[in-house]
Amino acid sequence: MAKALSVDLRRRVIAAIDGGLSCRQAAEHFGVSAASAIRWRGRLKEAGDIVPKRQGGDRRSQRIETYSQLILDAVAVKPDITLAGLRDLLKRRGISASIASLWRFFQRRKITLKKRQRTLPSNGAAI
Repeated sequence: MAKALSVDLRRRVIAAIDGGLSCRQAAEHFGVSAASAIRWRGRLKEAGDIVPKRQGGDRRSQRIETYSQLILDAVAVKPDITLAGLRDLLKRRGISASIASLWRFFQRRKITLKKRQRTLPSNGAAI
């Protein structure tokens, strides 16, 4: 993802708009997109500032936090449940979650789920 444009540039674009230029004219003058100039002007009116929002990070996984108790209870009942199994359990309850978001959910809590080692059934027949 590209780096956010500087606050100084944003202020100059807004000053040009306040000075009488249209958003598109100011954007062209400073070499930014018209959409950016329009967005910055709207943000100044709504929030009172033009400081760029934080970029990146894991924003979607926060939705899964609402169901943390359900997930942790499911793991307590069936410790060897897979991430796909958890996803299916949530899906049956109308909750959309990806395996990746479930992975990050457990990673944030430093919970590692280990599968039970499967062994082949012993062959009782004598050789």
